[in-house]
Amino acid sequence: MDLHAPLGKERKGKSRGKARLRLSTVSSVFAVLALSGLSAWTAFSPVALHTEPPIGLTPAPPQASEVAEADRDPTEGPAGIATSGPNDGAVIRRTTTADGNVVTTFSPNARQGPVVIGSSPTQDPRLAGQPNEDLIEMTDAGGLPAVSASGLRPVDFYARPWSGARGTRIAIVIGGIGLSQTGSQKAVRELPEDITLAFAATGNSLQRWMQEARSKGHEIVLQVPMEPFDYPAMDPGRGTLLAEKATASNLANLHQAMAQITNYTGIMNYMGARFLADDKAMDPVMRDIGKRGLMFLDDGSTARSLSGDFAKAIGIPHAYADVMIDAQVDRQAILSKLDELERIARRNGQAIGVGAAFDETIAAVAEWRNEAVARGIEFVGVSALANKNRP
Repeated sequence: MDLHAPLGKERKGKSRGKARLRLSTVSSVFAVLALSGLSAWTAFSPVALHTEPPIGLTPAPPQASEVAEADRDPTEGPAGIATSGPNDGAVIRRTTTADGNVVTTFSPNARQGPVVIGSSPTQDPRLAGQPNEDLIEMTDAGGLPAVSASGLRPVDFYARPWSGARGTRIAIVIGGIGLSQTGSQKAVRELPEDITLAFAATGNSLQRWMQEARSKGHEIVLQVPMEPFDYPAMDPGRGTLLAEKATASNLANLHQAMAQITNYTGIMNYMGARFLADDKAMDPVMRDIGKRGLMFLDDGSTARSLSGDFAKAIGIPHAYADVMIDAQVDRQAILSKLDELERIARRNGQAIGVGAAFDETIAAVAEWRNEAVARGIEFVGVSALANKNRP
């Protein structure tokens, strides 16, 4: 109280100043205490203020979801889609890391049969004489080619590997293997391994010749007898597919031919000028060949063939021969046809020649092939030059 102030009058301004002073002092004390408490909590608390993990190069340990994914059946993909079959060569495991990336690992699996890794696998050369059981359908006619549960096709699995390089490529197919024992032996044992061999379904000792040819490295196809225009004066042999026969009969003969051997990439016509030109007869046969994962090789003997049209419409691999190299069985004539084949290949990038297992043909092809390789030609299995038609 101010003694010099008039009676009844008080100086309230100073009291307000003291109140403000006391309030600011209390606020400062509380602020200091709060900061001290926060500092102490930060120093001693086990929980970090920033919860995101630091970036590091060391992979984080698998989480529960990763373990569950790794333990899932490797043959079961999204929505039940099969991704790996028992003979596809690897156990596939996919794990999702903490940052959302999917890591796929492949590890070998003990099994019978060849080891296959990749989207377009081929057979292990050490096991080339043995069939892949996943690619066989057992029927009353015998074992027939089939697409595996994982989608692997015989045309891919039994194909001869090649470089994949851009360059001039030639495939030569020598047919009639099995019709003559001496001719078959010469072809299998004297022709270079990059020459494709065509086995006649009506031949003899086909299984033995198949195993020897495949073990040496040859790609093989199967020749199925088909009706020519002058049938039966010109008879391709037992089980010939006939244009006027019922579909069931032709399919039965086709399956009987298919069951003679295994390990082939496709079907090739043996004769067949009339049959190949008949759309009603060709339709069920080409569909059956396609569903079994095979290619069709047309020997080019008739311009009226419908094989290419059906292959494109159905969606199966197809190849068409450019030159018949031994229409005249003479060494010089054959060499001249081989030179023509090379000219076509250099113009188009690739070419296919077909011939038979005559002594003259085998000798000429073996000689000319070595010279062509020196000129930069790559010889490939015939399936490498097929049109990759897809349904």
